[in-house]
Amino acid sequence: MSSSISSKTFDFLKKLNKNNNREWFNENKNLYTESQQNVVSFLDELIREMSGFDEELARIDSKKALFRIYRDTRFSKDKSPYKTNFGASLGMGKGNQKGGYYLHLEPGKSFLAGGIYMPESSVLKEIRKEISLYGDDFLKILNNKDFKKHFPELDQEDKLKKVPQGFEKEDPMAEYLKLKNFIVIYSLKDVEVLDKNAVKNMSSIFKLMKPFNDFLNTPLL
Repeated sequence: MSSSISSKTFDFLKKLNKNNNREWFNENKNLYTESQQNVVSFLDELIREMSGFDEELARIDSKKALFRIYRDTRFSKDKSPYKTNFGASLGMGKGNQKGGYYLHLEPGKSFLAGGIYMPESSVLKEIRKEISLYGDDFLKILNNKDFKKHFPELDQEDKLKKVPQGFEKEDPMAEYLKLKNFIVIYSLKDVEVLDKNAVKNMSSIFKLMKPFNDFLNTPLL
């Protein structure tokens, strides 16, 4: 039987968004449990499908890939105790130090992402070296017709204003060397998430990210 994201799961997230407190959550724990299991079942099938083009994913445990819904509020002004989304890291490695895939499920804000988010400085430096040395290969991936159609540009969050130390200002890849994240994002409409063919559709989009991930991971092997 094919797994799909249930509209009940999105209904739960919408209700949680309006009632983000422990009292309501505890009274409706059954809704959370059902939604969580729905997402885990969906991930099981998605991982199986994606393993067809990235065999490393076959080792992933869906339950462990799914992030906890409980927020860490210690250093945040927002003291809401719960996330209003389900997020899963697929192959990004501990601490996001490896190129992989990410699924974010949230009414009106769902998306698929790939690459490396906020790598530590040593990892970031190795990636930048790879881009500087093999710029043509990197651009070939980014300019691939299907890739560019789905991911017009890399994420620009926290981009540096100047070329980082250790690289030439005139480096042809200078604009990419200024990036601190190497992430591509594909936004999903709710109807796409709830589609009965969502597993195959999402997998085909994630597949487009694999050459990008492979390039980022080459200097980290």
